[in-house]
Amino acid sequence: MTGILAKSINLEKIWNHISAQIPAVEAFAWKVILAIVIYFIASKVIVKICAFIRAAMNKAGADTGVIQFLTSFVKTALYFLLIVSIAVRFGIKESSIAALLASGGVAIGLALQGGLSNLAGGVIIMLLRPFTVGDYIIENTNSQEGTVVKIDLFYTTLSTVDNRRITIPNGNITNSSIVNVTSQDKRKLEIKVMIGYQSDLKKAKGILETLLHADPAIMSEQEMLVFVDELADDGVILGLRAWVKTEDYWPAKWRLNEEIKLTFDEEDIDIPYPQLDVHIKSGLPETFGREERSL
Repeated sequence: MTGILAKSINLEKIWNHISAQIPAVEAFAWKVILAIVIYFIASKVIVKICAFIRAAMNKAGADTGVIQFLTSFVKTALYFLLIVSIAVRFGIKESSIAALLASGGVAIGLALQGGLSNLAGGVIIMLLRPFTVGDYIIENTNSQEGTVVKIDLFYTTLSTVDNRRITIPNGNITNSSIVNVTSQDKRKLEIKVMIGYQSDLKKAKGILETLLHADPAIMSEQEMLVFVDELADDGVILGLRAWVKTEDYWPAKWRLNEEIKLTFDEEDIDIPYPQLDVHIKSGLPETFGREERSL
C-alpha cells in the first residue's frame, strides 16, 4: 500500500512539472511558428526588393554584370539581417551575436579565406571592369575561355563555344592575366601562307590583294597589307593584314584561308609541304635509304 501511494505521489510530481512547463513550450512553439511566418514573408519581400533593384538598374542602362553583382550582394545582406532578427526574436541578445561574430571572426576568416578572396575579386571586377557580361575572355593561368554569362559575388560563369559552362573563382581571375577578345569593336586579321621558291611571287601577292579587296568583311577604309614575312628553308612566307569587325573575325579568317587555297591551286601557285622520298638501292648486302625534303 505504501509503495502504491509513493508511486502516486511521484506521478503527481511529474504531472505538475509537465504542467508547469506547458506555457513555456507553448510560448516556444508560437515563437517557432512566428519565425517561420516571418521568414516566409521576408523572403518574398527580399525577392521583390531584388527584382525592383534589377528593374531600376536595367531602366537606367546599367551593365548586366553590375546588376547581377549588386542584386546578389543585396540578397545576401538582407538574408543575413533576417536571420539575425529571427535569432533576436528567440531571446538572443544583439550583444551576444556581436560577441559571437567577433570571437569567431578569426576562425571564419581562416576558414573562408578563399571565399573572401573571391569576394574581393568580385568587387575588383565590378570596379575596374576588365570585362563585362557578353565579352569573350581567355583566362591564361588555366587556359579557360568562353563568353561571360554571369558575374556573381564569388564566381564568374563562362559559356564555351561547345555550350559548356565554366565557373571560375573571382580570386583566380583577378590574380591572373585575362585576354578580353571582344572588348574592341574591330580586330586586325593576320594570315600567313607559304609559297614555293619557284612560284611567281608578284602573282601570289596580287592574288592576296584581290582576295582582300573582294571580301565583304574587310574594312576597306582601314589599312590593308600584303608582305613577304620570311624567306624560310622550305619556301617564301607571305603575310596579309587587314581590319575586320570583331564579330566577323573568325568567319573572315576561315573564308580567306579557303579562298587562298582554292585560288592558288587554280593559278598554279605552289604551297609546299614536307615530303619524304625513299630511294632503295638493289644489289647491295643491305638496303640503304635516303631521306630528302622536296617542295
